[in-house]
Amino acid sequence: MVEWTDAERTAISTLWSNIDVGEIGPQALSRLLVVFPWTQRYFPGFGDLSTPAAIAANPKVAQHGKTVMGGLETAVKNMDNIKNAYAKLSVMHSEKLHVDPDNFRVLAECITVVVAAKFGPSVFTAGFQEAWQKFLAVVVSALGRQYH
Repeated sequence: MVEWTDAERTAISTLWSNIDVGEIGPQALSRLLVVFPWTQRYFPGFGDLSTPAAIAANPKVAQHGKTVMGGLETAVKNMDNIKNAYAKLSVMHSEKLHVDPDNFRVLAECITVVVAAKFGPSVFTAGFQEAWQKFLAVVVSALGRQYH
């Protein structure tokens, strides 16, 4: 079980309340597919992923980015039991989709980059980053739990 300080809870909830999932999600997933092109193999039905412009304009990428951020909302709402909240997602990603669990980590990096770029250093302070990255590390661990 993860222990959250009041400051961490406040930082995570404050960031989350200001995140537009329709903006951050598509940008983060687009960044993942461009920066880590091997991740494209998990999205064979998404159509044209041949260039950064094609990825950015792809409506299936945008929709799945929103879905990913919706999954993060589940974690925000269940901070005291993220592993249980993600149990079914972990099974689905490991047993049905066969996703390399390291992809969760690189997606978390992309989400952090997009959030940092959106809010800048005046909002996304080192303290907020520390809490946010701890939160995402717990999410990544929960998603990869079925693999252990």
